[in-house]
Amino acid sequence: MKIYLKFDYVQLTKKIVQEKLSELGYKYNFIGFGEFNFLEKVPSAKIEELTTTFREYGIEIVESQKSVLVQKIKDAIVEMVHSETPLNIKSSVYIADKLNLSYAYLSNVFSEVTYTSIENFIIIQKIELAKQLMINTPLNLTEISIQLNYSSVAHLSTQFKNMTGMTPSSFQKIILKRRELSNKKQ
Repeated sequence: MKIYLKFDYVQLTKKIVQEKLSELGYKYNFIGFGEFNFLEKVPSAKIEELTTTFREYGIEIVESQKSVLVQKIKDAIVEMVHSETPLNIKSSVYIADKLNLSYAYLSNVFSEVTYTSIENFIIIQKIELAKQLMINTPLNLTEISIQLNYSSVAHLSTQFKNMTGMTPSSFQKIILKRRELSNKKQ
């Protein structure tokens, strides 16, 4: 029997960080998603241990100011894309308000560090979530496009095809075929 999972990346990451910090005996408090303070002095050797531990889960400790800002932008985007309720404001306004900085500045720093635009990163996140929703939920394309704040199914389909090389319908057919083959094997 195959089981499909849906992830809340924000919750999952926070839980892993909390568990690992507690296991290693650190006293800390969370400031926000992806950000916490140690409540006592931590030697650099312990930071290396923590870095190694987090790396096992695909979590990195970010050190440069620009990299920290880029990570905050990415966190805001993931939070925005994975939001259960569609936002009624532009993504640029959401990100600028969330980080309390001008969007032009955020966009420049993001592009400088990642070599891609914020808009492209948002599209990548939306398409990845669209694929997860197609695989793991009974939602149709109209419902998915609404949840991901697309103006239409056609807009979602165009971006999906540009990013994956196939239409959402083709992707869904592949998923159905894989499920059929998987069910036959069992």
